[in-house]
Amino acid sequence: MKFKSPLILLPVLAMLFAALPMKAEDLKNEFNPITTGVTSLSIAPDARGAAMGDLGAATDPDAYSQFWNPSKYAFAWSKAAVSLSYTPWLRKLVNDIFLADVSGYWKLGSQDNQALSASLRYFSLGEVNTSNLSGDAGQSLNPYEMSFDLGYSRKLSEKFSMGVVFRYIYSDLGFSDSYAGDQSTGASAFSADISGYFTTYPMVGRNECQWSWGWNISNIGTKVSYNNGEDPAFLPTNLKIGTAFTFPLADYHNLTLGLDINKLLVPARPRESDYGQDIEGQREYNEALENWENMSPFTGIFKSFSDAPGGFKEELREVNLSFGAEYSYNQQFFLRAGYYYENEFKGGRKYFGFGAGFSLNVVRLDASYMLATAQTSPLDQTLRFSLTFDMDGLQDLIGKRR
Repeated sequence: MKFKSPLILLPVLAMLFAALPMKAEDLKNEFNPITTGVTSLSIAPDARGAAMGDLGAATDPDAYSQFWNPSKYAFAWSKAAVSLSYTPWLRKLVNDIFLADVSGYWKLGSQDNQALSASLRYFSLGEVNTSNLSGDAGQSLNPYEMSFDLGYSRKLSEKFSMGVVFRYIYSDLGFSDSYAGDQSTGASAFSADISGYFTTYPMVGRNECQWSWGWNISNIGTKVSYNNGEDPAFLPTNLKIGTAFTFPLADYHNLTLGLDINKLLVPARPRESDYGQDIEGQREYNEALENWENMSPFTGIFKSFSDAPGGFKEELREVNLSFGAEYSYNQQFFLRAGYYYENEFKGGRKYFGFGAGFSLNVVRLDASYMLATAQTSPLDQTLRFSLTFDMDGLQDLIGKRR
């Protein structure tokens, strides 16, 4: 990628995640997506959840529950598991942006009611070549974002568990140029997640089914301050609520249907178009913008429910939906599909997910494919791959060989 400006790359990253082609005249006055820093924290790392339309708050626990709902780990069947995933990102625009993720958990004690978990994410923006205003070649940069987190989950009853996660975030989107006097450096932040998971097994006719509910408030923490603290940005604090229902189709055949609801707990940036064009209107706009920039993250969480200029109607636009289904045969072969919806005034990301998985005693391989409703979307044709190693299966395999 090549950019003329040798300044911070945050606006570029925000542009890459923004929504795609829309009717400019119709959306000009109402288009107002929520802007945050470290937007890569919102990318689903695993092929299973992505194939179901970016869904996972209440599905069965797996190694990637750290991203979706860490409290699910307390109900994991295996003693431990580790997963690796790789996601080429925005391949229709560039070929060197990707997300790599390592996640895993370990059940503690002999009572099977608590677990420790961890994950490491690395998002590379590829190679960026800068130039000065005269067009002369500048530096070749490799901006990136990363995060590392640790979590703990515990059953509070036979059907309910809760979990917490503590996260360190580092975003390096700029560079240091001593000749230009620009000393842009990476930005650090800290955040935490809190989540809950409830699962029960109702009888429907003669069949035992599974019905689960889950919620997760993620990335509650500090702001990330770019450009030596001059450009603070909110983290993508998010509220996720979901449910999943699994019922048997026949012996060894199960079908799971799921729904997730998401809302960013970040206040919308004031729009200049919402204020008058006279001196008084500009003064009010500048004051509102200054208040937004200086607002604390915790105040922003509560403000996010009542800050929309359009009232309740616009607040509803900030809610994103995920619908998904998973068919499994003997917990060894999986087919998945889903749909993700975001209002066109808040970004307009709308895409279908498809995927499949194959599981043995030791390893499970999952793949997913994203098909955007807009052919010009840079998210179209995104592929994900994830590989999970089950520690119980590995122990059994080693024991048999001995």
